[in-house]
Order: sequence, then C-alpha cells, then structure tokens
Amino acid sequence: MKLRIATRGSRLAIWQAEHVAALLSLSAAVETELVRVTSSGDRDQTRPVAELQSQGLFTKEIQQAVLDGRADLAVHSLKDLPTEETPGLVLAAVPERESVADVLISQDGRGWARLRRGARIGTGSRRRRAQLLNVRPDFEMLDLRGNVETRLQKLRDGDYDAIVLAYAGLKRLGLDNQITEILPADVMLSAVGQGALGIEARADDIPTLQILGRLDHAASRATVTAERALLAALRGGCLAPVGAWARIEGDGQLKLEAVVLSLDGREKLVASASDSPDQAVALGRRVAAELDRQGAAKLIAASREAS
Repeated sequence: MKLRIATRGSRLAIWQAEHVAALLSLSAAVETELVRVTSSGDRDQTRPVAELQSQGLFTKEIQQAVLDGRADLAVHSLKDLPTEETPGLVLAAVPERESVADVLISQDGRGWARLRRGARIGTGSRRRRAQLLNVRPDFEMLDLRGNVETRLQKLRDGDYDAIVLAYAGLKRLGLDNQITEILPADVMLSAVGQGALGIEARADDIPTLQILGRLDHAASRATVTAERALLAALRGGCLAPVGAWARIEGDGQLKLEAVVLSLDGREKLVASASDSPDQAVALGRRVAAELDRQGAAKLIAASREAS
C-alpha cells in the first residue's frame, strides 16, 4: 500500500511530513509519497497574519488536496488547524507531542527580563505579543512573517532586538542551539495545539484511518483535545490572544491552564482545572466557561474587531 501525504513546502513542513512517513514505515511498512501544496498563507508574505483575516490560512489548500483525492492524508502543525471540523475529513492521528514552549532569541544573548527598555520584538502572533506586553509594556512589538530561517535572518540583519518562536520548530530543524531563553509558562502560555502534529484523512477512507490510528498517541491526543475544546468554546479562532497548556500530571490527571488577554496586554484573565484524560472535551469547556465568566468574550471580540 502506498499513501500520498499532502504538505506545505517549507523546510519545517517537509520535515514534519517526512517524520510521519517514517512513522508509517516503522509501524505499518507503508510506502509514502509527498504531495507539496502551496497555501494562501505561504503565498502572501507581506501582510501581517491578522490582516489576512482567515482561519485555516495554512491548511485549507492542503485539506482540499485530500478531499480531491490528490492525497490520502495531510500533515499539519496542529496549532494552524481550525477547531471547526472540515466536512469529509477527520483528525485521524496525533503523534507524540514535542515541547509546547515558546522561546526568545535575542541579538545580545539577553533574556526577556534583561532586554533594553523599548527593545524591538518580532512576532506575528497576537498571543505572544499580548503576553510579552503584559510583563514588559515598554517593548516595541513589530510584525514578523516568513519561515523559521527567514525570521532568524531578519534578526541577524538587525531588524529586531529579539524574536519569539516555537521551541518545537527549532528543534525539528536542528536550530535549537540558537535559543537564548525558553519562556516560562507564567510569562508565555503556548498556542492551542503547539508542538503537536495533526494528521487528517477522509472520513470514509477506512483502510487509511486504520493505519493512521497506529500513530495516535493517547496522552498527546488528550492534551490537544482539551485545548481545542477550550478554543472552540471561547470562539476564539487561531488569531485571538488565547494561550493554553494541557498536560498529564503525575497523578494521571489532565490539567489545563489557559489565559485570555487584551491586545495591549493590560488585561489578563487566567483559569485552570483538572479532570481525567477521557473528559478532555468537558475540561476544555469548563475552563472556557470560567474565562467567559471573567469577561473573555469582550477581549476576544475586541481582538476580532481590530483585524
């Protein structure tokens, strides 16, 4: 059996697709072929992500390749995948998750607390922007687009004093030696699904779904399910200043922490709760309800209006 894998064409996306191909080869002795697809987010590298006003910015075309039959499965960075289900597709597997952390890379080797006053910070994420402004309102937050290598080059070129990236992407590309500081959770909660891969397939393709089921990692599936249920309940979308971190604690309980902020970082709402892993959806909705009780809807609506 041969499976065709739809993927974006960036170096990181290819790494992720090849990683899934290797897992398939090991677990099911399946041959694979990569089908490279250019997303709308890849085509437009000039405007800030928020201005594009599109959920599924990096996933729609890849999903369409599977729906059209040009590919049998799609590999996504799960943080890019909207929480709304796409008719005809299912999230067939979530392999074991990498670190969820965000990291700071600075020109002079200083961490976030020691950067000069008014330091220029590059990020395309409202979530990262708001959380950094919450702890350092003096920062000048500047938009940053492009793949990982492009972003690092812009830092080296002096466009920024520091940039914020996901640890997982740097590690997968062998660039984690560039990291200045791993940002602690009390400063920066990650994006929903960060560090995880999502593998989609057609809902009616039972043979493929059975094979992909072997790649599903139960603990990772539970954590991202809780986070995605939270985001869906908040009706936040991929661009809202929402951070979340779910993990299995030592007692086997699933704990979810979440934060919602105003775009300027001045308002910050936090909530957390724990439950058994099989209650991941209920846990996500419960934490979302607590954030809504605190006024999350107002902050998310203001973020949407600013797009």
